[in-house]
Amino acid sequence: MKWFEQKIRRYEHKRWAEEPNRRSLPFGWGLEHILESPNGTAPRVLLDRFAAETIQSSDSWFAATPAEDYALKDGVLTFTSQIASPWPANNRVHAQFFPVRNACAAVVVLAQWNAKWEEQQGVCHWLNRKGLTAIKMSLPYHDRRSIPSHPRADHLVGPNIGLTLQANRQALLDVKRVLRWLEIQGYDRLGIIGTSIGSCIGFITMCHEPAIRAGAFLHVSTYFGEVVSQGLTTMNVWEPMKQYISREEAIRYWSPISPFPYIPKLRGADKKILTITGNYDPTFWPELTAQFLAELRQNSIKLEHLGLPCGHYSLGVTPFSQIVGYRFGKFLAEALS
Repeated sequence: MKWFEQKIRRYEHKRWAEEPNRRSLPFGWGLEHILESPNGTAPRVLLDRFAAETIQSSDSWFAATPAEDYALKDGVLTFTSQIASPWPANNRVHAQFFPVRNACAAVVVLAQWNAKWEEQQGVCHWLNRKGLTAIKMSLPYHDRRSIPSHPRADHLVGPNIGLTLQANRQALLDVKRVLRWLEIQGYDRLGIIGTSIGSCIGFITMCHEPAIRAGAFLHVSTYFGEVVSQGLTTMNVWEPMKQYISREEAIRYWSPISPFPYIPKLRGADKKILTITGNYDPTFWPELTAQFLAELRQNSIKLEHLGLPCGHYSLGVTPFSQIVGYRFGKFLAEALS
């Protein structure tokens, strides 16, 4: 291992170890969050069937209607989520709005797992400087959507299989409602940028949303279950799960909220795609990134890709953050011009 790679990997582990409030929740099948009546059937049978049928009919599963109660106050858009989770606080969506006067293009910004309210506001200001309106949507269970006793977003990526499926579907439907609001405001050129889990949600949204013309995705991988079972930042999630299910089962059960199955939906869609990844990423492993990119190319889907000698956390620090910002700013400005 080269000295620079060693330095990056040490930094990644340091950042991971410094994260506060990390804990492992108990494993749960969570069928009540995705099925109306499990009927006593074995959970494995139900989840296998659910995953296969959901991917087959994903357009219906990810279908969203505009909200009836959009409200913009003090630069924050709020509305009711289309998904009713068990916690009312999570079901009120909050999105920070950064408009550019007379702009026709807007970008939805989706931050990383456990991002705080103020994080990635700099991304929005940078997009403003490129002439693009930005709107940063809080993901389920994050910041103003957090629930009692859970300062971290434990339920967006957690060891409860059904609840994680529901939460990620909720995130995607919330994004669609944001897009509908932007269209009501007159924006007719729409893009999306996501980081880590935000990248996963953003990519699946692009696959199911004709209105999105361009997407920039920071960190990309194949399957949700592969990242959780192998990634550094999700070790606390996988620890209680591995006693009950295998890695292969995690990949199958969470396939409906994974980017890989939906790649073929982009064939012929003529969307602009940029991916930016870290060559030493211990969370979205480079081998999985390579499989994802290979599948895009196998499906004749054009993309721009930038691989940097950094990891997951270090993509957001100097000098990598400047390189990343320059690249996605230029890309989105040109793609939405």
